[in-house]
Amino acid sequence: MRKQMRLSGSGGQGVITAAIILAEAAVMEGKDAVQSQSYGPEARGGASKSEVIIDDGTIFHPHVKNPDVVLAMTQKAADKYFADLDEDGILVLDSDLVPDVPEFKNVVQIPITRLAVEEVGKSLFANIVALGALVRLSGIVDFETIKTAVAHRVPSHTVDQNMHALQVGYDAADALQASYNEVA
Repeated sequence: MRKQMRLSGSGGQGVITAAIILAEAAVMEGKDAVQSQSYGPEARGGASKSEVIIDDGTIFHPHVKNPDVVLAMTQKAADKYFADLDEDGILVLDSDLVPDVPEFKNVVQIPITRLAVEEVGKSLFANIVALGALVRLSGIVDFETIKTAVAHRVPSHTVDQNMHALQVGYDAADALQASYNEVA
């Protein structure tokens, strides 16, 4: 099962770290994973994009062509990076930071940064909130595995907050999935 994912936003939002953690979790489960990144020359505030390919088999080409999932943490990222999203893919948006929702059939809007601030205490944890949501929406790795990967990657004094952030994102996506299932 191959999944191609693109995480995008602006520098400082942690999308590259989230992608690295996701790739590490996949490897922990015995899957192949490649992760690439690109960002503007600015340390913070410039465009930032990270891509992950996860597959049960060998990955021969590390370039994402048509992502199955695109996360956009800013309006600029949404406008720039969703165009080649697979027609059956999922566009995940930070609903507070992407007010102009691109025309796409499978859009999931979650107030990622607001949840990080209100539930965890700092916007710094928005990337981990997003990661929890992505794991729930894609099912690409087990939740216990992503918890282990996060714990190994983040500073030890922030593990509890990051675990909480991961759960907040997972639960937010889970609630959306449940409401979609009720409508269907």
